Amino acid sequence: MQTTRDDLVTNGTVPSVEPTLGIGALSERTGVAPSALRYYEAEGLITAARNSGGQRRFARDVLRRVAFIRVAQRVGLSLDEIREALASLPDERTPTREDWARLSRAWRPRLDDQIALLERLRDSLDGCIGCGCLSLQACRLANPGDRAAEDGPGPRYLLGTPPG
Repeated sequence: MQTTRDDLVTNGTVPSVEPTLGIGALSERTGVAPSALRYYEAEGLITAARNSGGQRRFARDVLRRVAFIRVAQRVGLSLDEIREALASLPDERTPTREDWARLSRAWRPRLDDQIALLERLRDSLDGCIGCGCLSLQACRLANPGDRAAEDGPGPRYLLGTPPG
């Protein structure tokens, strides 16, 4: 029978956990390539100390920061937005639940806007989105002569400009 982490804690012994992670261990744990982790570091999204041999050593709280970066990127947020959010977290200590809650509250309007845009995309991609292609029959009715171009570039109706 295999001993689990819960069994060890219940039996009074706590498994040893490395206080820092090398780039390979961080890559394995997060699913992010070492080259991407080096890029995140160069961009100031994560930080690492160097050991006597010059190797990067990441504090364990970087695991959560990388997870946050990955999810934020997947929902379409820019690195600038991610950098700004991470900059609001403390550097001198591991962020607390309250720190992450504050960040979450600050991002709620941005995420709500992103969700609304995704819902509009899902619900209207088969119709006229005001992009100017005029390739669908509905476009000739909703956007005759590409009137949407007067409202700016891109898929105007999808981005929130009402047709007409």
